[in-house]
Amino acid sequence: MCDTCGCNVTPGNEHLVASGGHLARTSGGNESVEVLKGLLDANDHQALHNREHFERHGVLAVNLMSSPGAGKTALLETTIEALGGALKVAVVEGDLETENDAERIRNKGVPAVQISTGSACHLDAHMVHTALHNLDLEGIDVVFIENVGNLVCPASFDLGQHLNVTLLSTPEGHDKPSKYPVMFRAADLVVITKSDLLPVLDDFEPEYATECLRQLASQAPVMEVSARSGAGISGWLDWIRREIDHVDRTSMPAKKAGGDTA
Repeated sequence: MCDTCGCNVTPGNEHLVASGGHLARTSGGNESVEVLKGLLDANDHQALHNREHFERHGVLAVNLMSSPGAGKTALLETTIEALGGALKVAVVEGDLETENDAERIRNKGVPAVQISTGSACHLDAHMVHTALHNLDLEGIDVVFIENVGNLVCPASFDLGQHLNVTLLSTPEGHDKPSKYPVMFRAADLVVITKSDLLPVLDDFEPEYATECLRQLASQAPVMEVSARSGAGISGWLDWIRREIDHVDRTSMPAKKAGGDTA
């Protein structure tokens, strides 16, 4: 976990930062909870600016979230190939270190900006804001923000995206929505990835995963895809096109007024 979002405060140690606790106040005299709240408020303010920037350019922004290795980058590679240039795509990549995933996307002929978070286990709106300075949104239809692989913290931070997509890979187990409710409750779409493994991993039941999601009072659609075989990709692309059309319609007045800088 990280030192920036407050996730190091747990049910076991929260008494330390509660009123009267040993760590209730910072060395400067501020209340610890107020410091954390201030960081989140600043993030939300920056996220609003990011979203306005996307909308002025008529760009759909999609936040991809999952555990490490669930197939976010592979899904993007297959998406780019399947689109064949029909839609203009750009990607913001988030990882603790390396530009490995960004290079994979660039090799597909798509602009990608890497964010190296260091010890932070999620992206925040300020990181995305900085990345947008290195990304020309003119003519772009959709920006995918590939968040840091983590099923906890990314769901708590607004980046300025329009939609959240949570990936659940078949090797992870079909009960993940129950175990990580915040992440899956935040999803506008749940994509079960590596569906080509379902005949082998017969203990993963997509119906059960969907039932767990519905128990969270989420009506997010669920689809099965395989980046390797291409199964389900057409449905995924149809979903993207529908959401792009929605953003184009709602942002049209802003586009006529002209864009701004991030």
